[in-house]
Amino acid sequence: MDMRAAPSLASPLVEHEPATLAAALMQSRQTILPKRLVAPGPDAKQLGMIFHAAATAPDHGQLLPWRFVLVPQAARGRLADVFGAALIARDAQATPEQVAQACEKAYRSPLLLLVVVHGQRGDAEIDLPERIVSAGCAVQNLLLMATALGFGSALTSGKALKSTGLRALFGLAEGEQALCFVSIGTAQSRKPARLRPVPRDFVTSLSPGGGTADFSYSL
Repeated sequence: MDMRAAPSLASPLVEHEPATLAAALMQSRQTILPKRLVAPGPDAKQLGMIFHAAATAPDHGQLLPWRFVLVPQAARGRLADVFGAALIARDAQATPEQVAQACEKAYRSPLLLLVVVHGQRGDAEIDLPERIVSAGCAVQNLLLMATALGFGSALTSGKALKSTGLRALFGLAEGEQALCFVSIGTAQSRKPARLRPVPRDFVTSLSPGGGTADFSYSL
């Protein structure tokens, strides 16, 4: 099946088999820049559905090595200050306009979450890459539920995530790191769906004698 030809969620959901519906949902997800995400955002019930979707992520050892921190509108000013201070710390020559632009990013999108990963919590044998994979699965599940509910979403990062000011603001413990921000809201505009890679672009098959060969559906 060429995943680029997946059905659209615009058609009635009842017409789709579960696997086809899942493919349509995943293909419908796209990144909408936070500046293009406007109110309304998810209500309390929808937000609960979004977080319950995140909870279904794989979690080796049931460590729950990740968490989400909601940044309500009342706290955006403090985050804006952190963004501005982080820019000045990196670039003392930053202009007032550049600092203002960095601060403004804190106010974008109705719903803003920080994703935090704990690299030391629980079983030390479960290393950081595996914990980050679990967090990534939680984020993807969250994004897919937001998409199913009709919202746009985006992941954003940046050097401010590593700043001492951000760590202090969010009360990050030793062993925790800020992974990314998640923005969710109503899409003010959307781009045409991008061309997705197909399996042959990113899958190879291990050869019996060692090495890899091109992937084939005839396994």
